[in-house]
Amino acid sequence: MADLFAFGFMVHALQAGTVVAVLAPVLGWFVVLRGQTFAAHTLGVVAFPGAAAAVFAGLPAVAGYYASTVTGAVALSRFRGGRRAGTDEPTAVGIVHVAALAGGFVLSRLYDGMLPQTTALLFGSFLGISAGQVRVTLVTAVVVLAVLAAIWRPLVLATLDPELARSRGLRVAVLDVAVLLLVAVVVAVTSGIAGALLIGTLLVTPAAAAHRLTARAAVGIPVAVLVAVVVTWASLVLAFVSDVPPGFYLAALAFGAFGSAVLADRVRSGAAAR
Repeated sequence: MADLFAFGFMVHALQAGTVVAVLAPVLGWFVVLRGQTFAAHTLGVVAFPGAAAAVFAGLPAVAGYYASTVTGAVALSRFRGGRRAGTDEPTAVGIVHVAALAGGFVLSRLYDGMLPQTTALLFGSFLGISAGQVRVTLVTAVVVLAVLAAIWRPLVLATLDPELARSRGLRVAVLDVAVLLLVAVVVAVTSGIAGALLIGTLLVTPAAAAHRLTARAAVGIPVAVLVAVVVTWASLVLAFVSDVPPGFYLAALAFGAFGSAVLADRVRSGAAAR
């Protein structure tokens, strides 16, 4: 453990991982509550071709992350709460998901110099984080959490009862776009750390586990954050002492936490029934 903090790259990884582990589950609580987990995961996949296109054009990968995820969020928000042009939201999300993943691989093949980075784009690289990335991640987290706090009450009403929210003059469509844009920003700033495919692990799984234990946000969100922080730190420590990438541990431990929450929920329900 002393060696763990002796290397700058591990300190940066722990710092950035902690920020992401605090930020992602808070937003993820709403993502799960709104039934948009597939959309959130798809925005992570959309980040892959965005980064690939940016690198192909000689630009920083982060520019592609932001451009693709924000564009994807605006596009997917048009299908929220109904059908547009004969296509409902899950269908539109599925189409975008497949197209984005295929497009990313095509772009990575077109530029041979990017091939070694494909795994990092998809699964992240906790061990290559700079101090600058830590600062950007922290600032982004503060801004996203501040915006989320500002729209908290109307967002809760629009999520639980959209018709009542409309009758009270709330612009539900604007809130739908706002949520996906916040998800897009979180995905963009964390994809370089957790990877385009694995960001859904921290964004969705801890929040989903907390939802199985409680419906109260005041209790569930801290539980989700605690799960994410423990999973992130454990993944980094295990990766440090083994040859296995942290992404594997991140997915495995998060899945184990969710499975434990499901089991606890069933035990509690069985005890209540008896």
